[in-house]
Amino acid sequence: MVNKVGRGLTQDRRRRFLPGVRPSVFVLIAALGLASCQTNDTFFILPETPASAEQTVDALTRNDPNAAMGAREHPRILETYGGQYRDPQVEKLVARVAGALTAVSENPRQTYRITILNSPSINAFALPGGYLYVTRGLLALATDASEIAAVLSHEMAHVTANHGIERQRREEAEAISNEVISEVLPGNPEVDQIAARGKMRLAAFSRQQELEADAIGIRMLAEAGYDPYAASRFLRSMAAYAQYESAGAEGESLDFLSSHPNTPRRVELAAQQAALYANVGPSEIGRDYFLNGINGLLYGSNPEQGYIRNRDFYHPKLQIAFQVPPGFVMTDKANAVVATGPGDVAIRFDGVKANGRRDLEEYIRSGWVTGLVEGSVQSTTVNGMPAATAKAVAGDWVFDVTVIRDGGDIYRLLTAAPRGSGALEDTAFSVRSSFRKLSPAEAADLKPLRIRIVTVQPGDTVASLAAKMMGTNRKLALFQVLNALPPGATLSAGETVKIVSQ
Repeated sequence: MVNKVGRGLTQDRRRRFLPGVRPSVFVLIAALGLASCQTNDTFFILPETPASAEQTVDALTRNDPNAAMGAREHPRILETYGGQYRDPQVEKLVARVAGALTAVSENPRQTYRITILNSPSINAFALPGGYLYVTRGLLALATDASEIAAVLSHEMAHVTANHGIERQRREEAEAISNEVISEVLPGNPEVDQIAARGKMRLAAFSRQQELEADAIGIRMLAEAGYDPYAASRFLRSMAAYAQYESAGAEGESLDFLSSHPNTPRRVELAAQQAALYANVGPSEIGRDYFLNGINGLLYGSNPEQGYIRNRDFYHPKLQIAFQVPPGFVMTDKANAVVATGPGDVAIRFDGVKANGRRDLEEYIRSGWVTGLVEGSVQSTTVNGMPAATAKAVAGDWVFDVTVIRDGGDIYRLLTAAPRGSGALEDTAFSVRSSFRKLSPAEAADLKPLRIRIVTVQPGDTVASLAAKMMGTNRKLALFQVLNALPPGATLSAGETVKIVSQ
């Protein structure tokens, strides 16, 4: 597979530009590999059991086909989302919340295996058999324990309602139906219309599942003693974060809202459902112990995958760095670093092992670039490193391809622009010229970003605290989103807030 350079470089395989594909302007085809399942990569919640062990869970689920299905997919989830995030303080926090919810689950005999994923994306999901996942990015966005309880109860509801199994059955039925129809009516335009209607039925089914999980989850929230309105609050926070991210790079999404559609109507229904439990009893928000639990939480890119700092990308392990032009926003994607800028211009960075390749011109011509312009390939150097450049054309897009060799690694900078934009040359030259080796001192000075909990002091304002944020050139906007502050909000001395810093 093409691993993102920060995860280590792997052998290059067949990859081609796909003309006319947007969301990330260009896409490289890669075979997905599976990492072996590590032991002790989850913690376990057992029904009516204060402490648990992996052997106990395995014994309880040994003959459960749903658990077997979840177990098969578990390694793929770990590979896709950067493995498990290990932090005893954060694990204890999530276990505390999950334990309270298990006692009021629709199926009190259900066991759960909870994994905190080492991903900055905002996501949580469930697999059949009680496999629950929440990303550290989602934990960073929440402002109190009741919001995490809302997310976990929603995912537990998917498990107890067997939504994963039901969706799989629906998908299989639609696939079989479409196959039969295509055999009976080959080449008939009506087949495409029938397939489209099938997709609409699945989408409607998924929406119904989400609303059902919302209702079950909100009931669980109330019965576990958490604020039932936390679900609608966190849906709003996720929508605000999605709006913040909309100025960033387009591309493959690993975020919660991509699989959990969020609409004003859904937020309204969640609030209406919460109102049914408004007088059930006292409800807990759990802000203080939640913020204490995430203090120091890793934020943004995994240090093993490099750091994004505003317009700069640094990789201390590989000792490389580059910068994108003003107006571009970088995003850490699953297999690459992607940046988008004005005029639909995009940049993608990744790397592969050289595997003995010395001739970079020959490497560009080896077949992984579709639409390569013959005669455009030429050798050059980039800050003392051997390099080669080329041009490609695919559909309505033009590309600059730059490959740079550093020891046993080949780094690839790919720039795309719409035909006729005139921005390709300047953008590609700017990024290529900025690519350089980090000095040992520079690499040593780089530290990962973390969530830090600070107490508002007299004289502090939203603006002054936001100015302390690191890792973004939109400091105020991110500060407001992470702390669920609407425009114009003020702070009072003694409050606690989240900032992002080293």
